Amino acid sequence: MDDFLTRWGEAAHTSLSFFWMALWAFVLGYIISSMIQVFVTEERMQKTMGSGHSKGVLLGTFFGFISSSCSFAALASTKSLFKKGASFVASMAFLLASTNLVIELGVIIAIFLGWQFVVGEYVGGILLIGIVWLLLRLIQPIKLIKKSRERLEEEQDTSEASKKSWKDKLRSSEGWAHVARQYKMEWQMVWKDVTIGFTIAGIVAAFVPDSFFQTLFINSGTETTNYSFLELLQHAVIGPVAAFLTFIGSMGNIPLAALLFGKGVSFAGVMAFIFSDLVVFPVVRINAKYYGWRMSLFIVFLLFTALIGASLLLHYGFDLFGMLPETGQVSIQESDFFAIDYTFFLNLVFLICTGLLIYIGFFKHRSLKHQMGNMAPKGKWLEQVLKYGAWVSYVWLTAGIIIYYTLQ
Repeated sequence: MDDFLTRWGEAAHTSLSFFWMALWAFVLGYIISSMIQVFVTEERMQKTMGSGHSKGVLLGTFFGFISSSCSFAALASTKSLFKKGASFVASMAFLLASTNLVIELGVIIAIFLGWQFVVGEYVGGILLIGIVWLLLRLIQPIKLIKKSRERLEEEQDTSEASKKSWKDKLRSSEGWAHVARQYKMEWQMVWKDVTIGFTIAGIVAAFVPDSFFQTLFINSGTETTNYSFLELLQHAVIGPVAAFLTFIGSMGNIPLAALLFGKGVSFAGVMAFIFSDLVVFPVVRINAKYYGWRMSLFIVFLLFTALIGASLLLHYGFDLFGMLPETGQVSIQESDFFAIDYTFFLNLVFLICTGLLIYIGFFKHRSLKHQMGNMAPKGKWLEQVLKYGAWVSYVWLTAGIIIYYTLQ
């Protein structure tokens, strides 16, 4: 019993420590994301993307890069862009870029995993888009795309175009009030996923032995330096399976990815795990609601094939240039998380920024009306699971911290 309580305390302390490490990055990322959501509207994106093939892919990638990292917001925006005339491949480029190339995700990865994984995330995101583009050119599912667009055109369009230019919004106090409101909504979209993700990361760190990961991922371990092609392929396939079981968004999964790598999972396996937020069941179900089950399963095929190919290419490419990270370089469990260092001061600065946004958006302009951007419906059952899971996590963390400091 004493051993369980000790591990419980360590798990809770680790979860809160992970979140403290990442807090400033979350705030920075969501402030930037909120500014972009307010100043660069979806209508402007669609008009710029048009329906051109190559140009549309490049612009879809760029607009995805500056968009929100929330998978459910990305799904809704992708559907809207495709419905309004963007090509299917450009819409897929937007979807992949908005969940893999966004700024806040890169910052979180840098904190937990290091620069090699940041490079892998951005290069891999481009590879994902390239592979999907190539597959679509080879398969040419013209009838399936046409049928999906016709299905969307039956829906009523309730979006409202913004009349103010981005320059006017940027210079006005009301514009920044809208940023504050959007910033709140960004957190509303992810708080449950982040809470559960960081809680699970702490539990895995404290309770799950290395032998479990060595069984799940063949030939994994901190002493393993060479993998055969079949072993890397197995890691790249199991990574998405592990992500599927957690069904947490990419931002909440990064601490888990760091733990996987710290336990000896290959670079390819960890990258496949990070890339897998668009092949989990809630996302598949939403795509089925938008486009039909045939298109949804086709998208799963595209993305699953692309993420395995991208992960393997990254692993061999990094190995060729001597850039593969060493497994032992990730040891976040042993860090002094709450020291008075740069993390402390960055958290302090960005918490002050959050306070200023709250004042502008909810006190200075309390009567402001703000229209939230499109959000894909997670479904009542998933929302309930995440909601109760988050509250259970808070109870677990509170009790665990009390135990941790009681036993000190």
